[in-house]
Amino acid sequence: MGVYEIDPLRDPRWPEFLLASPRASVFHTRGWLEALRCTYGYEPVVYTTSSPASPLANGWAFCRIRSWLTGNRAVSLPFSDHCDPLVDNWEHFIEISEALRREREERGWDYIELRPIVSEPALEGFEGSETFFLHKLDLRPHGAEIFRSFHKSSTQRKIKRAEREGLVCESGVSERLLGQFYKLLVLTRRRHYLPPQPRTWFLNLVRCMGDQLSIWVASSSGIPVASILTLQLKNTLVYKYGGADQRFFNLGGMQMLFWRVIEQASRQRLSEFDLGRSDQQDHGLILFKDRLGANRSPISYFRNPPVSRRSLLRHGSTRIGKRVVSCVPARLLAAGGGLLYKHFG
Repeated sequence: MGVYEIDPLRDPRWPEFLLASPRASVFHTRGWLEALRCTYGYEPVVYTTSSPASPLANGWAFCRIRSWLTGNRAVSLPFSDHCDPLVDNWEHFIEISEALRREREERGWDYIELRPIVSEPALEGFEGSETFFLHKLDLRPHGAEIFRSFHKSSTQRKIKRAEREGLVCESGVSERLLGQFYKLLVLTRRRHYLPPQPRTWFLNLVRCMGDQLSIWVASSSGIPVASILTLQLKNTLVYKYGGADQRFFNLGGMQMLFWRVIEQASRQRLSEFDLGRSDQQDHGLILFKDRLGANRSPISYFRNPPVSRRSLLRHGSTRIGKRVVSCVPARLLAAGGGLLYKHFG
């Protein structure tokens, strides 16, 4: 048995394989991988036991990252909440993982990182590095039933308040909506003492993802107050990014947006709304997703070999760093994020 490398951006078998694979997510798609390559210079690669002349029977997607700051590594996949190895045969799974470990040694990578939804049986040399919660909402019940599952005071009443206040919801991928979304994202990242992702990242996502991406904006009297960005593959909708203006929290714009997204997904007969991961210490975000009726489950990342270096972006800034982020103008803050993020995928 051999292990082969393919380019998922060029190999015509990859998109066909994803359509047939029940475990494939939007993070496996060409659009997502192309946006990663264009924005950060990462090199997408898929490892498979299928020969170039045969149909793909399996595939494990990675990006090769080269960084003088955080080290050279292979990640499955950077800036992705999760990325299952699409390998069902255990012998093939072991064969590919061993080939990966050999390649790490040959190339001198600092480590390999895996981000599966469901933890595979223990792999030799891989240890857990971080654990999050993954939140998912079942979209199969009728819309009214989903609404009743929302928390009455924190979600249902906020949605009704937003409707009484006359908030307007728009969706699409126009430059205007992207600009409104990004402004709210910058406000939110600053509130959490973190630099925003570069605007180029979102421009590339819009260009590469096509009709798989939507931007939603809620406005009050023409002022954008909340926005979210969603992705879709097959019957699964994914919430990936969001932002809101703290001055208008009481209007319920974010709750209303999620409800409008859920209503549309229900009409389209989608089956699942992936609300993304939450840091286990982010109690506010966990509570918000719980109150939307989502179910949460732990999700663990794994590394070979274990790495003690803690990510600056994931684990927060120092007190000095927080002061800097809170004082830097939004335009400079966004530019700084563009320089930093390519090192932390």
